[in-house]
Amino acid sequence: MPKKHSLDALEQTLRQASAAREGFLGADERSLATILQADDEAIRRRGLTHAYIAQHLLALRQAGWEGLGEPVSVPPHFEVCVDAARGTLPCPFGDQGSFAKVNTTVHNLASGKEITFTDLNIHLIASHGFYEGHGAQFRLDPEQLMDTLEMGEI
Repeated sequence: MPKKHSLDALEQTLRQASAAREGFLGADERSLATILQADDEAIRRRGLTHAYIAQHLLALRQAGWEGLGEPVSVPPHFEVCVDAARGTLPCPFGDQGSFAKVNTTVHNLASGKEITFTDLNIHLIASHGFYEGHGAQFRLDPEQLMDTLEMGEI
């Protein structure tokens, strides 16, 4: 985890990020450190890792890419739809490179639950254990994410 003063500066950047209308922290009043810790604990309670979740999301995105704009069936009972827009987004943590504006929606046909995530979400989870703050447009609540994708211990 970055040093305290670095974390404070990063939190300000995430709250004001112009790439997301309400920033990456949304209306969440918790500190960035608290958000990261709470989401990390939710993942660890299930015996999972951020890397594992990111790999799972990437595999779903790749499966859905075949249909680009049209739903694709993914066993055992998921429907995945990938939509792309022009442009890229940089990592708000300052990592080099940028990420295509790709939205992936996964519908669990058995439960009726659905999640949408971006290529940037995959990177933020894999590299930073960051799922965004409550109220952020692309917040992925770890519990909801794991339930929708039926993710148990690895």
